This record gives sequence, structure tokens and C-alpha cells, in this order.
Amino acid sequence: MCNKCSCGGQDRQTKRKTQVATAIVIALALTPVIWTLAQAAPGQAPQVTQSAAEHAAHTHACPMHPEQTGVEGDRCPICNMFLTEVEGEGHADHGAVTHTHACPMHPQETGVEGDRCPICNMFLTEVEGDHADHGAATHTHACPMHPEETGVEGDRCPICNMFLTEMEEEEQVDPHAGHTMQLDPLPSAPALEQAVSGGEATIKYVCPMHPQIVSDEPGTCPICGMNLEKVEMGAASEEVVVGVSGGLQQALGVRTETVERGTLWRYIKTLGTVQYNEDAISHIHTRVTGWVEKLAVNSVGQQVAQGQLLYELYSPELVNAQDDYLQALDYLGQDPVRGKELLRKAKLRLELLGISDKVIQRLEKTRQSLYRVPFYAPHSGVVSTMDIRDGMYIEPGKTQIELVDLSTVWVIADVFENEQSWLEVGRPADVTAAAQGLFEIEGEIDYIYPELDPVTRSLQVRVKLPNPENRPGGQLRPGSLVDVELYGGPRRGLLTVPAEALILTGRENRVVVQRADNSFASVPVRLGMMSQGKAEILEGLNEGDRVVVSGQFLIDSEASIQGSLRRMSQPAADAHSGHQH
Repeated sequence: MCNKCSCGGQDRQTKRKTQVATAIVIALALTPVIWTLAQAAPGQAPQVTQSAAEHAAHTHACPMHPEQTGVEGDRCPICNMFLTEVEGEGHADHGAVTHTHACPMHPQETGVEGDRCPICNMFLTEVEGDHADHGAATHTHACPMHPEETGVEGDRCPICNMFLTEMEEEEQVDPHAGHTMQLDPLPSAPALEQAVSGGEATIKYVCPMHPQIVSDEPGTCPICGMNLEKVEMGAASEEVVVGVSGGLQQALGVRTETVERGTLWRYIKTLGTVQYNEDAISHIHTRVTGWVEKLAVNSVGQQVAQGQLLYELYSPELVNAQDDYLQALDYLGQDPVRGKELLRKAKLRLELLGISDKVIQRLEKTRQSLYRVPFYAPHSGVVSTMDIRDGMYIEPGKTQIELVDLSTVWVIADVFENEQSWLEVGRPADVTAAAQGLFEIEGEIDYIYPELDPVTRSLQVRVKLPNPENRPGGQLRPGSLVDVELYGGPRRGLLTVPAEALILTGRENRVVVQRADNSFASVPVRLGMMSQGKAEILEGLNEGDRVVVSGQFLIDSEASIQGSLRRMSQPAADAHSGHQH
């Protein structure tokens, strides 16, 4: 027991010594702090506690998160950046620093020196004056295309990426004003007001791509950078005159022709199809029953001459008719009066059965009946249909052979409904078959069909053409597609211009007239008939005027732009005058 107690006493002494040493070390560590507080506030009782040491004055803040403050060496708990020193007094108490810098591209993003824009990551630039109190610089520039997008010099429009242009002083707005500022949609109205209202011509400079950009002096378009073009503005009641220099006319290839009076033929150019002349078609069929003993025609399309053998037919009926004819010849010698009448009737019977005079003369000469009766072609032509073969039994009522005479053909052409009043039977027509080398075959209108085609709404016209075999290039072939030109008669003394001078827009027709050497005007016209590359002018031009036939579309476009400027400037002028007090 004694030994144990002695050991326990020694342990307690060792603990006391350790506690005393620790207290001395703490006292020595706190001595500089106590001395500093004593110097700063003499006469006050120094109170040093653990909380006073931990809550030392915050002299630094995060550049990205100014509400995060601390002392030198601390890091931001959000972005882990080192805290930077805050200038001035009292900032640590508010937990934020004054924003003295703003993003050049996004002025609403502000901060202090060294900060970056959270949108584009650019360094913030210093804001002059006391704008830092508002968090952004005054917006002095606006986008020419999107005036609601504003900013400062060097900014770009976030929509079209164009550089912002400087606004007038009274138009500059605060970026925090809701972006409600609207640029005047017609900045050129005051400039045009004088040119439109006055009677004399005024020189203006207009952007070809943005006609709302008008200037009194040469320059470039602030939107697209193109050079402004010189235009001449006349009085509002006058036509739009466009000035085109001689060099520009040569570059555009401008050509002019004179408006003159002349004769126009009512002329229709259309397509047609060659067909058989139905008046020259022959149907060959038997009038008796029998059998084909010999066939001389082999196929469809075979050319057949007049009197050429087609086939030979055996028919008991034809044999009996020949025998009766021979008996009548014998009886004629016995009783001339009665025999003559019997001979006439027997011959008529042979003719009605289709036997040719050539066969009858042969009977009279030979006095013998033919068991194989020949049949010949009544005229020349082409076999278009064939329904007969060697040994075939044939009977009346069926067509064996169809022959078509190609010495003449028909051309069936289609014309529109509004052109039918021009046409008359007997008027000339020209037909061209370029594929066969046949050009301008002259014919005439033979027939005008009374009904319109219900599908195409066109009227059919028939032209009859000669079609000789010895024509250079050959005969027209049925089924061929040909070009047809129909003439409806002349109209004389018409005011005409070349068709290439017309500008057909669908709503109105215009031509460009040369008023002087370097002056042109776009004039609306009313058209009549068009034929042979020329157009009849009913209204809008006078004889002797010079119209542009090449390069007129560019001049007409310029005239349209100037006309639009006038129409826009008049309401703008009224609006400006209405705001004057």
C-alpha cells in the first residue's frame, strides 16, 4: 500500500508541472496582442478573448463573389479564388466592394479590376465617372438593324453581330431603362421631305440594299458598308427618273429601240399531229362468200399502186354470174332485141358483185368462166388495215383491206379558246416537220371543229396539206408531231414595241423609256395583241419614244426603289410636321 501511494503522489506532481508550463507558453503567446491593444486604446481596460482573436477585421473580398470576405491569404468558398484587398473603409462591414469595372460586350456585367465577364469570360474594363454606382456605363450606341439592342462603343449586336453605331445625344439611354428605346424607322424622311414636296429635282445618295438610308453627301451605308448611289429626286407628281451615266450604260449593256407603227399579223404558233385524209380512205371487202386462193398483199404499210392485184377469190356465186353472162352473149346472136337486154342485166350483176371491167372484157374475149376471180386496187395508197390471209374463208360485212391515199394529209392543230375568233376557213397556214427536214409547207385551214376539248379547253383546227411522193425530204408520215403557224389576217397601223422590252410582273406591264441621254423612267403600259416578236401598245407610249430592250430590269429596279422612297417619305413628312408646335 505504501509503495502504491508513493507512486500516485509522484504522478500528481508531474501533472502540475506540465499545466504550469502550458500556462506560461500561452501567456507569452498572448503578450504581443495585449500590447497592441493597449497601444491602440490607452486608458481602456484590455479584454482579450478567444472571439476577439477570431473576428479580426475583414480587409479582403472575392473578385467574383464580393459578398465573400476575409483576410489576406483566404480563399473564396465558392470559386476557390484568393481574396483581394478591398480599398477604403467600411467595406468589410457590408460584405461587398464598389463595382468600378464593366464588360465591354455585356455592360450589365460589372465588378472590380481583375474580374472577368461570366458570359464571355472577357476582362472587365474601367467605367469612367460615377457610372459604377449604377453597375454599367451609359449606352451611347445602338444596332442599325435592331435598334432595341444598345451598348457602348465597340459592342456588337447579340442578334446580327454588327458593330453598334453611335446614337444622337438625346437618344442615349440608360442600359437599365428596359431597352424601350426605338430608333426612327425612317431616318431618311426629313432628308427626303424637301426632295418630294418640292417641284425641282434634288440629288440624294441612297443605299442600293437599304433604301431607308438616305444622305445629302456621298458616303457608305452604316448597315452593309456599300457606297451610297447618287439618285435624282423629282417632284412627287412627276414620274421617277433614274440617272445612268454613259459608262454605266455600257457596263449594263443598255440597248434602245424606237416605238413605231407597223403591221402585225394575227399569228398563232402551236403544235399539230399529221393524220390520214379520211376522204381518201378505201375499204375493200367482198360482196360474196368464198375462199382466198391467192393473196398478193403481205403486210400493213405496203405501198399499193392503182390496178395492182390484191387477191384471187373462188366463189360459186361468182362462177354462176359469169356463166349467166356468157349465156346472154350467146342469146344475143339469136334474138338481138331481147338478147341485148339480157346481156345488160348480166353485166350489171357482175359489176355489182365487185368484178372489174378488166375481168368482164376477158370473159367476152375468152368465152370461159374464171374459177379464181382476181380483185384489184381501186387507187394507189398504203395498206393501213389488213384482215385477210391465204385460204381464208371470207364473207360480206367484214373489211379485208383498207387503203389510204397519202397524196394529201390532214394536220390537226390545237388553239386556245381566246384565239379562235382570229381564225377562218381558207386562211393560210404553214407546217414544219423539222425531224424530216420539211419546213414551211404551205396549206390552208380546211375545217374548224365546233366543240372544245373538255380536258385541254382547246379548239381543234384542221389544215389540209399536199403530200407528193417526189417532195425533197419525202412525204409527211401520219402520226408525226409538227409545228403549225396559223395566220388570222393582218392588222395595220399599230403602235408596236419589241416584246423583249416588256417587263411583265403579273400585276402590271412596264417598259423603261429613255427620256434623255442619261435619264430613264419606268412607265406602265397597256398591251394589245402580241405577234412575231412584237407587242401592240394601247396606252402609255407615244410614237418615237425610245424604249430599253436590254438591261431594263436593273433600271426598273432602281426606279422601284425610288418610288418606294417617295411613298415612305410622304407619311414620314406628315408625321414630322404633325409634331411641330
